Amino acid sequence: MYFAALLARTEDGWEASDTDLDDVETLADLTDLAREASVDEDVVLLFIEQEDAWFGILRVEGEDDPRIYVSDAAAAARSSYGEILIDELTGGDEDDASADLDLDTLDLDGTEDGEAEPSENDTDDTDGPDDADDPRDLRAGAGEHPTGPVGDRGILTDLGLAESELLDVETDAMAEIAEALGATDVLETVR
Repeated sequence: MYFAALLARTEDGWEASDTDLDDVETLADLTDLAREASVDEDVVLLFIEQEDAWFGILRVEGEDDPRIYVSDAAAAARSSYGEILIDELTGGDEDDASADLDLDTLDLDGTEDGEAEPSENDTDDTDGPDDADDPRDLRAGAGEHPTGPVGDRGILTDLGLAESELLDVETDAMAEIAEALGATDVLETVR
């Protein structure tokens, strides 16, 4: 079961509305939904949450390209709405997900910008048997999405939720995020 809501920032604070995703088939559809809720081209956040399996945030601001964050790529990829977001982040090519990936943006292995990414020929197994988040899996054409967060981890930083706090959100994500943004009361009106 999905829950989707829009939070639009206004001069007076946040306005919330629930949204129907029945007619959504593309990222452009999601972006249009968010832009329709915009007041004076200010920030609009579209939240999609599937129970406690995953959540996604699409942020639009004016005519800028949308920014996207997904809490668990592998879980979201099993969902039609999550797949829309994941396809945008991975370039939409199921057979070669690595073709258009910007691994620094995805930050799958936790390295900071500027640190060297391991090469395909790197045989160092110091990470141990749990290498599910290893970006080499994507470069090797494994065809599966990584477990864990992908996208713009700083999507809410300027709104009061640091990257580390976003990564810590696990259950009832929308409520936790709304609290950090000061939008709990307006979100509750649409839940």
